[in-house]
Amino acid sequence: MFQRSLRTPALRGALAALRPTATSHTLLPRIGASLSQARLLSNEVRQAIDRAVASAPVVLFMKGTPETPQCGFSRTSIQILGLQGVDPTKFTAFNVLEDGELRSGIKEYSDWPTIPQLYVDGEFIGGCDILINMHKDGSLAQLLAEKNVIVEEDAEPETDDVEGQKAQETRETTEQSTGGRSKDAKGESS
Repeated sequence: MFQRSLRTPALRGALAALRPTATSHTLLPRIGASLSQARLLSNEVRQAIDRAVASAPVVLFMKGTPETPQCGFSRTSIQILGLQGVDPTKFTAFNVLEDGELRSGIKEYSDWPTIPQLYVDGEFIGGCDILINMHKDGSLAQLLAEKNVIVEEDAEPETDDVEGQKAQETRETTEQSTGGRSKDAKGESS
């Protein structure tokens, strides 16, 4: 098993260094070529990830979906974002399990070895461990508030609620006609 793992391209250069005839001129091109092949991210994949990162103010690359996370770290990340009050209209998630190129490409794109990965306004924030620490020390809440991606609690009710408006008008009409608040069956004001 150990022999098989040493045959990977990145380690062949290390084996060559053990040979008595190895010099810097023979060694460096071999190591450089094998490492560049291992870390090459195609322009197509890079552009696709660029578009994904720019698709929403808050982007999470995760295993699974927000409704059905496929690993504990992805679940924890979704829970933290929910606790922080991230606006669902300003959030999107990408399931890396659906695309092998995305799964390996996002790690190279961010130079971060693990998934999930969070981006806020196109900036890489970190993985689950970073989110937990930022959540605990309050810096995540501050960042999300600065980027204006949190649902505002004191937002005014939407005026598209026709039934709610009709109910309010009915209450106002009833109060005007009865000279006060409406009363229930026991005669108590509501």
